[in-house]
Amino acid sequence: MDLINDIQILMDELTLSIKKLRQHGNALAEAERDYKIKLRQEALKLRVEDNFPVTLINQIIYGIPDVAEKRYKRDIAKTLYDTNQEHINATKLKLRLLESQIQREWGNVNNEGKR
Repeated sequence: MDLINDIQILMDELTLSIKKLRQHGNALAEAERDYKIKLRQEALKLRVEDNFPVTLINQIIYGIPDVAEKRYKRDIAKTLYDTNQEHINATKLKLRLLESQIQREWGNVNNEGKR
């Protein structure tokens, strides 16, 4: 019965992780949106207000503090999302291993009864 309890615990963990993945996915989408908007605003500002050549904007824009901060927040959100996905995959693997172990144990019980 320990294996069944372990499976139930992992199933609960998996359900929780899937809910968190949705939250992290939303946070990632928002961070990406905010970053792209700020990037565009600053690029236009450099081009129109500061009269920078288009060829130099790409070299300068990522060092602007507001753009760098939005990019940083986007990268953190991406890391959380990716980490959550890996946790889900690891939990699924643990579940498959426990299911295989149950199959082996029950298979041995059934084979012993046939002798």
